[in-house]
Amino acid sequence: MDTPNRTQKKVALLVMAAGIGSRYGGIKQIDGFGPNGETIMDYSLFDAVRAGFTKIVFIVRDEILETVKEKFLPKLQGKVEVEFVVQSIDKLIPAQYKNAERTKPWGTGHALLCAKDVISEPFIAINADDFYGKDAFESVANYFKNDTTGAHAMVGFTLSKVLSEHGSVSRGVGEADKDGYLQSVVERTTIVKENGKIISKEKDADRELDPNAPTSMNFWGFHPEVFKLASTMFEDFLKEHHQNLKSEFYIPLIVNELIHRGIGKVKVLGGGNIWFGVTYKEDKEEVSARIKSLIDKGDYPQKLW
Repeated sequence: MDTPNRTQKKVALLVMAAGIGSRYGGIKQIDGFGPNGETIMDYSLFDAVRAGFTKIVFIVRDEILETVKEKFLPKLQGKVEVEFVVQSIDKLIPAQYKNAERTKPWGTGHALLCAKDVISEPFIAINADDFYGKDAFESVANYFKNDTTGAHAMVGFTLSKVLSEHGSVSRGVGEADKDGYLQSVVERTTIVKENGKIISKEKDADRELDPNAPTSMNFWGFHPEVFKLASTMFEDFLKEHHQNLKSEFYIPLIVNELIHRGIGKVKVLGGGNIWFGVTYKEDKEEVSARIKSLIDKGDYPQKLW
């Protein structure tokens, strides 16, 4: 495959593949969906390489580290720099906040922080089990190539197009100002479709959401300065939440703090034209069918690598 360097400078892709995926009932990050058993991650890596990204950083659990290395290193060698980082429950957790009973990872913000020692360039953070399409990768690559503002970025997806027919989903629902900069993003953890409306199930009451809201599918573009704020915030988060075994430190928490403190802006980018993913086992057949249709259209070769 061609590997044009369209970015003219280094840009890294951070692939968050350490989640457990309890609702899927298997390790969806390395499950096969393409015609030759390709994972969803394969298509993201292919898109990133052809958009000109220069480094891939995998964030994985220790249990799947060797499998991920075996699957992806041979495909990427000679094309990009590759790093593997393990996100363990105790990584970056001070001794006083460790809890032997905790089994759940600390979330996407923690995954981001686990990579701070191997990333010194602008980078994009994505989920391993979401299919974003080539336009999203090209959009962010072009943004970092041409941007002079130093703003961070989020590829915005339309809320109504990123739900599941098989149950509730968690989404970062955003609001943007007239200049296209994010004003806030709120992690809504239980979003469902009910009676033609999009509803967020919350402790106090159900909340109806705007179907056209720009939504984060965890396709973030950051400058490395974000790590400093994220580190400070994670320390504060642990002080308050370390006894809650299910608490998670989400990337949107970091983004909101950047915006509200006025220490960074986040540009909402186009390119969110395709999204599909696997939350439930029932999603697998549809994902495979959609990948096939993109291959039939000529967006991807029958054999990626």
